[in-house]
This record gives sequence, structure tokens and C-alpha cells, in this order.
Amino acid sequence: MNHSTLDSTRAAVPPTPMGFTAWSPRTAALVAGVALALMAVLGGFGNFGALVPLVIPGDAVETARNISGSPLLFFSGVASFVVVALLDIIVAGALYTLFKPVSRRLSAAAAWIRTVYAVLLLVAISRLVVGFSMLGDPETALPVLESFTTIWVISLGLFGASLLLVGYLAFRAGFMAKVVGILLAVAGAGYLADAVGMVFVAGFTAVFAQFLFVGEVTMIFWLLIRGRRLAAH
Repeated sequence: MNHSTLDSTRAAVPPTPMGFTAWSPRTAALVAGVALALMAVLGGFGNFGALVPLVIPGDAVETARNISGSPLLFFSGVASFVVVALLDIIVAGALYTLFKPVSRRLSAAAAWIRTVYAVLLLVAISRLVVGFSMLGDPETALPVLESFTTIWVISLGLFGASLLLVGYLAFRAGFMAKVVGILLAVAGAGYLADAVGMVFVAGFTAVFAQFLFVGEVTMIFWLLIRGRRLAAH
């Protein structure tokens, strides 16, 4: 076989997808479902089990005392959030693979937005580590520790934008109940509202997302239960 024939033969064979783009719809759904379930547990522990009990808004001395007395709990919370950020990137890839047949462009946009959010979450987490190193001066450490929540909630606006896109894709998909897409879009709007409030309203406390998260929970159950029925290749 001459070189021209060999080259034409190679050109006729499409490249084999690599990494998460090679996952079947079933695999993508199950990976996303398991990762999201883990994120729910780890995120809940990191925030409500570790940081909320230790970091007391407006009370620098008590916060320093709490964290100094429970460093293992504090860093367990930090580690939980790091894992959540990494899982977010995995979920971004899995959902891209799942929804790219609906719209490759929109699913890619949703994945990239979620990935940028995950990076910003890591930036927010770094503030906790910096704040810990400053506990010798509680009045200086507290604003640094509290900036974690500020950066996190603002960056959740990107997460909300990603959910809006995924909600639209889910609504259009055909293989997923339209109500799942609607609930995801509502949850995304909640995160966006919290982010806008944090930026523009002094003393704002994130409230919307904690009441509008039903879509995320519904998505997890759908991926883990109904996702098994999707094509395996």
C-alpha cells in the first residue's frame, strides 16, 4: 500500500473519543449522579458540620478560639470543599457528554462555566487556609475567613448560570422529564439571585438557593435511577 492510499485510509477512519467524551450516556449519567450525591454529603458536612459551627460572624475572638480548639474539624471541612470542587469538574464533563447530542455548543458552555466556578471555589477555599494562618491576630483573621463565604456565594452565580443551561438542555433532551429541566432552571435562578444580592445588597444573606434546590435533588435521583436505562454505548 503506498503512502497516499494509507493516508486516505487513515482520513476515512474517525478519531476515537478519549476520556469522558468516550463515555456512553449511561456511564455519563451514573458518574454525574454518584459525583453529585457525594458532593451533597461532603458539601453539607463542610459547610454545616465544620465551618458554620466554628466561624462566628462578627466574633473574632470566639472564632479564633473555636478553630484553634478544633483544627482537625476545620481542615476536614476545608478538605471536603476541595473534593467538592474537584467533583464539580468531573460532573461538568459528564453532563457535557450526556447533553451534547441536544446541543454541543450549549452543553460545552455549561461545562466550562461550571469548571470556572469550581476554580473560583478553590480560590475561596484558599482564604480559609490563609485565615487559619492568621489566627494569632483574630481581628485580622476573621474578615479573611468570612471572605470564603462572600467569594463562594458570588461565584455560585456562575454555577447558577450553568444550571440554567443544563435545565434548558434537560427540558429539550427528550430522554428526561421536562419537569426536571424546569426545576433545575429554578434552582439556577436561585443561585443567581443570591449572587446578585451578595454583590449589590449590603449585609445580604444568601437565602434563595436554600429553598430552590429541589431541582438538584431531583436530578441526582433521575441520574442514578433512570440513567441506568440510557444507552450503554
